[in-house]
Amino acid sequence: MIISVIGSGYVGLVSGACFADFGHEVICVDKAAEKIEGLKRGQIPIFEPGLDELVKRNCDEGRLTFTTDLPSAVQKADVVFIAVGTPSRRGDGHADLSFVYDVSREIAASLDGFTVVVTKSTVPVGTGDEVERIIRETNPSAEFDVVSNPEFLREGAAIDDFKRPDRIVVGVTGERAREVMTEVYRPLYLNQSPILFTSRRSSELIKYAANAFLAMKITFINEIADLSEAVGADVQDVARGIGLDNRIGSKFLHAGPGYGGSCFPKDTLALVKTAQDNSSPVRLIETTCSINDQRKRSMSRKVQEAVGGNVRGKKIAILGLTFKPNTDDMRDSPALSIVQALQDKGAAVHAYDPEGMESAAELMNNVTFGTDAYEIAQDADALVIVTEWNAFRALDFTRLKSLMKTPVLVDLRNIYGRDELERHGFSYFCVGRPAQEIR
Repeated sequence: MIISVIGSGYVGLVSGACFADFGHEVICVDKAAEKIEGLKRGQIPIFEPGLDELVKRNCDEGRLTFTTDLPSAVQKADVVFIAVGTPSRRGDGHADLSFVYDVSREIAASLDGFTVVVTKSTVPVGTGDEVERIIRETNPSAEFDVVSNPEFLREGAAIDDFKRPDRIVVGVTGERAREVMTEVYRPLYLNQSPILFTSRRSSELIKYAANAFLAMKITFINEIADLSEAVGADVQDVARGIGLDNRIGSKFLHAGPGYGGSCFPKDTLALVKTAQDNSSPVRLIETTCSINDQRKRSMSRKVQEAVGGNVRGKKIAILGLTFKPNTDDMRDSPALSIVQALQDKGAAVHAYDPEGMESAAELMNNVTFGTDAYEIAQDADALVIVTEWNAFRALDFTRLKSLMKTPVLVDLRNIYGRDELERHGFSYFCVGRPAQEIR
């Protein structure tokens, strides 16, 4: 099939490259000419493991092309995927659908023959109805169906998620579109990946409900972590104990500084706003959003306690800036709030991240960036692990102790054990485990 993907950001680029790898002919479209020219030269604008090789292979084999010419790409296509951004709208937190609606008008003007228009972007319930209305109003003679097909990609594991999905959700209004979408995903369907066909509105809500539930699960274990500290329990034991229950499951039960990224913060907020607009408030999700926002900044208090109650004039070294490992995405990263809170209290912040420092430099002021963990640890009063990159899982603590002014480690991801750190002469502070007196 010929597939056009409008928007060559994270979702659009990964989806387009994977569809091409299935054997479809894929045209990725973006208005940013500089980005498209870079992609043609093999320059990938995001960090995602394996994406550069996937793009190169399919470009070399002629199945994947890039262009700024939206009308031509739409005219050729059997299926057009909308994969543009839907950020939180300033002022009220609703999803900003202006890019989706603008692209819908452009698509409408270029449709040639029956075409399935698919919203891949994360959009509130009812957006597909509006996209259909816009296309019909712009081009009354167009033959088309509008389908909802939300993505469920984890940054850092997106290619594997696309090729080996838990499920494929497709919201349709007619049999013709269902047949086309079955053909689009036939390579996965033959491998028995479950395809769930629903109504369009159900599909749109599934995406938001899934992300909200996972965000709530993270927030739940973070609150249990605080309780564990207060009563002398170990949250990791608690998480294992409840995670072994198949009704609960072990995933997303890792205590830490709160969730961030491009999906959970904006999607939970958009669901809250949609629910309020429909007089059906989702109180659990409202509370989840509030707790998570407060938690990020509150993590600075752990650092403050670890260095004796006051960070003013002290050097704090931060390991990890992105919201999770294996990505360069800084959107709503806990590091942003933690660093700002430490600076507000007078700390001098030095930081290192394997992939995120270029993005971080645009968002953080007065932070000194280093080339590795050991450079930023020089003369530091505390070392703080914020993001659990693999590069931070086997640190040389003998070397670190010789470099640091005070051997204090604040492990906000619980990747180390207390015994190991104490053996190396460190004071160790973590999340959700019994407190330790400062030596």
